[in-house]
Amino acid sequence: MNLSNWIRFRWDLTQLPSLPNELPEHYEIGPATAEDEKELRKIISSSFVLDPAWSPAMQEVMEKLEHWLERAFSSSTTCRCLALRHGLRIIGAAVICPEADADFHLVPGPCISMEYRNRGFGTRLLEQSLTRLREAGLQEASGVAKENAPVSKFLYPKFNSTASPHDFTPLLAV
Repeated sequence: MNLSNWIRFRWDLTQLPSLPNELPEHYEIGPATAEDEKELRKIISSSFVLDPAWSPAMQEVMEKLEHWLERAFSSSTTCRCLALRHGLRIIGAAVICPEADADFHLVPGPCISMEYRNRGFGTRLLEQSLTRLREAGLQEASGVAKENAPVSKFLYPKFNSTASPHDFTPLLAV
């Protein structure tokens, strides 16, 4: 897989301030259930498919995404899905992996339905994801995104993240 122009974001969770869950009435973020899987997959997949920033690498992204989602929905994993609900409707999702040695802890990070974007819900979902990772005992969390994607420009830099280039190409054995 040759995924280029990726940025790895890291957050020092020991420096993360105590964050209140400030959502408008009738909105909540909580753990997803097995019954939510189909709707969560739809939200997450459409977040990537409908965002033109991901188009050049869509096949590779969808392969990686499918791997992450299979892992998240497997009953034997510690990865957890968070669902952002507006009433009974799921409008956003994130997958967090609280394993200290995981390559990434946001797999994927916040995904919001198109009609609910630009209202601060991605920030709230990121904030809850980082808070839950800290509560799980992690001192540092990481996520990855395409260099020019809106999430790289506007969302992941929040909460004092540090950014560095990331190469998905496996190292060759010498």
